[in-house]
Amino acid sequence: MTHVPITQRPEDWIRSVFSARTAAEGGIVRRQSKDIDRIVGRDRFLAELDRRGFRAVENAGQTVIFCNREPVKLLR
Repeated sequence: MTHVPITQRPEDWIRSVFSARTAAEGGIVRRQSKDIDRIVGRDRFLAELDRRGFRAVENAGQTVIFCNREPVKLLR
């Protein structure tokens, strides 16, 4: 696996994710979990979710962020 240098500051990454049109409209966004860990760190990311009242799920290396405060129901 090739190491990809971090080219984005954590603050800029968080701003770009949560200011995306889909996020601003209360939709969902998906990011690679390894990028979250590498760029902003898991603890900081989770703190940002808590601050905003959002939820996220992780599966197969992807994190799906629900950019609203609605309940999340796992169907299966």
